Amino acid sequence: MQADWEFEVGGDAPAIDACWPGLVDLRQAPERAIELKEAQDFAALGEALAQLNTPASPVWTSKCDFFPQLEPGEFDPHELDAPEGSAAYACGCYIDMLPRCGGEWTQPAAAVNACEQICSRLGAIPLRCCRIDLIVRSAVIVPDRTDLGITAYLTACGAIPAEGATALVTALAAFAGVVSHAPLPAKPL
Repeated sequence: MQADWEFEVGGDAPAIDACWPGLVDLRQAPERAIELKEAQDFAALGEALAQLNTPASPVWTSKCDFFPQLEPGEFDPHELDAPEGSAAYACGCYIDMLPRCGGEWTQPAAAVNACEQICSRLGAIPLRCCRIDLIVRSAVIVPDRTDLGITAYLTACGAIPAEGATALVTALAAFAGVVSHAPLPAKPL
């Protein structure tokens, strides 16, 4: 699976706001993920959110969205490791993630280390037609305090819409499994 990360903090870079008025906090009830509109639009997103918010997961989620059809200029078939003819259709989603234990990603090196570990584990999974990009961002987790969070963008493609959706289902399952089942140290090794 193709996976990469980058750092976008400061200036005009978007920030993760876990204090937004529409937050559905899934930490205490991950099964509520199915109530989210995005999960109703794409069930696999709800399943990934539920898994990412279990008590054993090192992260929790604050926001997500699903994009049922991406325009040709919004994705690169080569970056999705798509064979010839299998990138006519693409879909995607994003998930904002924050560390379950507050203060774990206060230092950039800790968030970068988490991204590197996730990308390394995902890169070992033999999947094509999908990609995950992790973006380290400023994050407001509690009012008046800024830490760091990670936005995960997942993109998948196929020759027909059903193939693209299937690739995204597989990518979401792999991503949620990697992040939630293997604790990620907060500090660089």
